[in-house]
Amino acid sequence: MSNEQRSKSTSDSEEVAYDPSSSHYDVLECSCPDCDNVILTIGNDDPPMSCHGEPMQRVTDVEMRIKSPDVRQVLLQAFGLPKAALDICLCVIGEGPLSANEVATELGYDRSTVTRYLNKLSELGLLRRSELNREAGGVVNVYHSVDLERMRRDTLVGFYIWAGEAASLIEQANVTKKDYLESNSNRDLPDVFWESSLDD
Repeated sequence: MSNEQRSKSTSDSEEVAYDPSSSHYDVLECSCPDCDNVILTIGNDDPPMSCHGEPMQRVTDVEMRIKSPDVRQVLLQAFGLPKAALDICLCVIGEGPLSANEVATELGYDRSTVTRYLNKLSELGLLRRSELNREAGGVVNVYHSVDLERMRRDTLVGFYIWAGEAASLIEQANVTKKDYLESNSNRDLPDVFWESSLDD
């Protein structure tokens, strides 16, 4: 797929609504009226998740629609990886093991850029680095794909951590909004409320 096609597929993502009957995941909430515990589950929910000793209930009344993400958007947002890093990661996964010079030649990127992102990808656990003895002498670092099961787990856990941080920000913003409205009942919420309140 060309870069142009990838960009188009990302920007043309269709809006989706949460459909409990056909989703590969579930959004569950506590049945206790005084609890605001909401969780995301993927895969087999057996035994079912519980809160306060009672099974959690599947959320069915969501009307919000979102743009369906693609894997590049998720990796970019969750791991802070720009397009160049994603290209480098996919190149090593598909063609590796490769040295930084080989990746740079394959993709046409500057070697310093490739080296920086290879090190970042290794730190994140998306790639692994090892040393290779050259026939002509000397040692060169080469980069490999990690075990696919390990990558699956690590990227999923990384995404959950990112999603948890994002959920905390949303909750913080909503609490701040509530406090503002309670203290300023005769004033409208300012247009820049979200930005100004979270920068405090």
